[in-house]
Amino acid sequence: MAKKVTFLNKHVSYTIAGNGPALVLVHGFPMDKRVWDDFVPILANDFTVIAIDLPGFGHSQMLEIQHNMWVMADAVKAVLDEEKIQKTVLTGHSMGGYVGLAFAKSYPEKLNGLVLFHSQAGADDETAKENRNMAIETVKLNHNNFAYSFIDSLFDPEFALKYPEIVERFRAIATEQTPEAIVSALAGLRDRENQIELLAQIKIPVLFILGKSDSRMPFTKIMAQAALPHHAEMLLLADVGHMGFAEATEKTCDAVRSFCERCN
Repeated sequence: MAKKVTFLNKHVSYTIAGNGPALVLVHGFPMDKRVWDDFVPILANDFTVIAIDLPGFGHSQMLEIQHNMWVMADAVKAVLDEEKIQKTVLTGHSMGGYVGLAFAKSYPEKLNGLVLFHSQAGADDETAKENRNMAIETVKLNHNNFAYSFIDSLFDPEFALKYPEIVERFRAIATEQTPEAIVSALAGLRDRENQIELLAQIKIPVLFILGKSDSRMPFTKIMAQAALPHHAEMLLLADVGHMGFAEATEKTCDAVRSFCERCN
């Protein structure tokens, strides 16, 4: 069921399906809640599944000129409040994982577990920040060209050659996002805070899902972070890039489902 909630005098769009313990799905950059279309019907058999369009993306309205991770986390909280959900497991892909970490810091009492799906707790270094700035200028010139090249870089090369129709599906989602939303999110990603200390203090279970072919999130770097939480689990996938929910749908969906069962 498609729904929306008013937050900061704008609306945040989401879908809700199924029954049982709550599971929130938060998409990455520069996409929307449709990335979870293959997950929702399966997970809704056991959980109340909420897939959210982050501010500016999909059918959610822009909230600010720059969408930092905190305002995105507050938008997620607004959806939970609207649905009267006291606790949830939050699964965040890439940027959605950064939002999940901000949510965990602001609202720890609301979480039973956190899935960092091709995501991590570090902040951008100076090189990464400069790359974000260059990306912002590219988007301003031609956001379609940016979206095409960006999406192409997210998949394992052999997977992309074998399943071009899947890559095209996500290219289409990315190119449908507005330049304003993309620029706003890029600025928020550039300026996000380091959450390594939070990982070391967090008491809830954390699941890391990583791809060995992920050029955006090198698994060797993130594996060290997995040693920090009180309880951490890891799924490390061969021949998978940054889009595990598309490149290894069955394995990653099953991992999320099993993790949520343990958290609840």
